[in-house]
Amino acid sequence: MTVQLATGYDPTLFGYDPWWLILAKALVVFVFLLTIPLIGVYLERKLFAKMQMRIGPNRVGPRGMFQSAVDGIKMALKEGIIPSGVDKPIYLLAPIISAVPAFMAFAVIPFGPEVSIFGHRTALQLTDMPVAVLYILAVTSIGVYGIVLAGWASGSTYPLLGGLRSSAQVISYEIAMGLCFASVFLLAGTMSTSGIVGAQEDTWFVFALLPAFLIYCIAMVGETNRAPFDLPEAEGELVGGFHTEYSSLMFAMFMLAEYVNMGTVSALANTLFLGGWRAPWPISLWDGANSGWWPLLWFTIKVWIFLFVFFWLRAALPRLRYDQFMKLGWQVLIPIALAWVMVVATVRVLHNEGHDTRTIALVIGGIVVVAVVAALVWRLGRRSGAKPGGVPAVPGGIVGRSAGSAPATFDPTAGGFPVPPMPGQQLSQRAPSRLAREPVGVVPARPTEEDSNA
Repeated sequence: MTVQLATGYDPTLFGYDPWWLILAKALVVFVFLLTIPLIGVYLERKLFAKMQMRIGPNRVGPRGMFQSAVDGIKMALKEGIIPSGVDKPIYLLAPIISAVPAFMAFAVIPFGPEVSIFGHRTALQLTDMPVAVLYILAVTSIGVYGIVLAGWASGSTYPLLGGLRSSAQVISYEIAMGLCFASVFLLAGTMSTSGIVGAQEDTWFVFALLPAFLIYCIAMVGETNRAPFDLPEAEGELVGGFHTEYSSLMFAMFMLAEYVNMGTVSALANTLFLGGWRAPWPISLWDGANSGWWPLLWFTIKVWIFLFVFFWLRAALPRLRYDQFMKLGWQVLIPIALAWVMVVATVRVLHNEGHDTRTIALVIGGIVVVAVVAALVWRLGRRSGAKPGGVPAVPGGIVGRSAGSAPATFDPTAGGFPVPPMPGQQLSQRAPSRLAREPVGVVPARPTEEDSNA
């Protein structure tokens, strides 16, 4: 006796394929993931060049199409330098720990419906399980151990700080991501990826769970350490972050893990909120759009749309400060995600009791939550940009003043570096410091014996 849920999850579709078919599907998934960094690096560099009015890679192959492959070969053939003082076993193991979980997470992502391959009926999915989304969450969490161990084993300050930052990001943003998953579970009634795709046959969850989708999009960028949330490898602060001491093939494995993780979170967003392999409207009006091999095309297009957003964010937005990034996760995303889960749970209970208001309530609740978030962001922006009592107190000798008081005096060289005054400030009347009197680049003369006698 087989059990089939109302959402379309059928356990008999998995675990009964012949060994050669399982091996072939695993190989296809592996090749699909390898194409993401090969094509993604080239498209990212071309996109940056287009936005910055440059040409970009154009030397290797037509329009530079083979540049990514040549870069990979170059990194593989370069000499691997291992600094002295590192913990060598962990130093060598860290890139592997970072890359392997990125490939493992894709095992439960559905690429398409059931098809026929050489006379065998099989689903376009390597495997599935009743808790498949939790499996993805657990496996992707293991990847951060590679980053943390890489920073610790390098025996250097900056890599260690980068590894600690990455672990803090995962702790912060996986909470909000898990709460987004919970709202999907409540609406779909299952945790299996194929079941969630089946539950979106009529309406994609992006419409019913819009706040959860927006929070997940922010959390997945922070989870993959991509700009503007690439704090673990901020070159302006940490040189290169956790991979500062890595070179050659080991550095290439960190890059591979980053781009494969981007593909994994993009495919998961597609599966949970955008109908998975289902065709978008109006293509879905065609009877054969969601059958055969066509869904594989729709799935790939959706994944690359998410990857394009990753590239766009990196080219368009500046990097956040680390305290701003942590405040966004703990004070904004997590409370809103928790409140949204309570809304979805309430609507689910009402629906189970016979009230047919689920979709309407979720859409209205999503609009309300988005409006509240926009109001909070606007209020925080006004609060950070306002001058408390007149002129804010900042480093460099700038002193604020209270409302109604006289303008504060300002010493442009108090911090050791001359800075201009803020509006409403006056220069102090005291003599400038010795640093300000000395010309730039001139070393003060050492006092002589005649000066001492005088």
